[in-house]
Amino acid sequence: MGRGTGGAARRGASPRGNGRLSFLVGFLKRPALVGSAVPSSRFLERRIVAAAGVGEARVVVELGPGTGGTTRALLEALPPEGRLLAIEINRDFAACLAALRDPRLALFWGSAAEIRRALEAARLQAPDIVVSGIPFSTIPAELGRRILAEIWGCLAPGGRFVSYQVMGRVARLAPELLGPPCVQIEPLNLPPLRVYLWRKPA
Repeated sequence: MGRGTGGAARRGASPRGNGRLSFLVGFLKRPALVGSAVPSSRFLERRIVAAAGVGEARVVVELGPGTGGTTRALLEALPPEGRLLAIEINRDFAACLAALRDPRLALFWGSAAEIRRALEAARLQAPDIVVSGIPFSTIPAELGRRILAEIWGCLAPGGRFVSYQVMGRVARLAPELLGPPCVQIEPLNLPPLRVYLWRKPA
């Protein structure tokens, strides 16, 4: 179902306005998978980066990066020796991500449930951080639980899982696996979102 799209070469980015248009089109085509008609605000991106502690990470995985707004924020905070693996199921969004030119970025077109396969394809070790923009409230519960199990299983001991959501379903899908989250709210986003943080025991 998925396939690696390789790493990019140099820094750069497609215009943010083009990304917003692509995001809207993607939402209109597949609203259940995209979850919102507009991409993340800069305020939400900053909150996600801070909650995840990206500045100290070696390997970060981003699930459902969309058109790349959060991806750019993660790359800006990522150390020079760090790596970011972006996993995107939407072909059009994956094309936008390919325009990001950064040698630390690897792309994988496929499902978030294939996170282990994507890590192997990119030859990356267990991630210190997994950031997810997947709308767990609109995907089937069974798939959501499977994705969460895969995330938790591959996350390095002491690692962080950050999920930003409109609804709180992600915290109810696998409480026995993840435990209670730390929750923040970012009001300066349309719509306002909850940012959930879990830490895997060391």
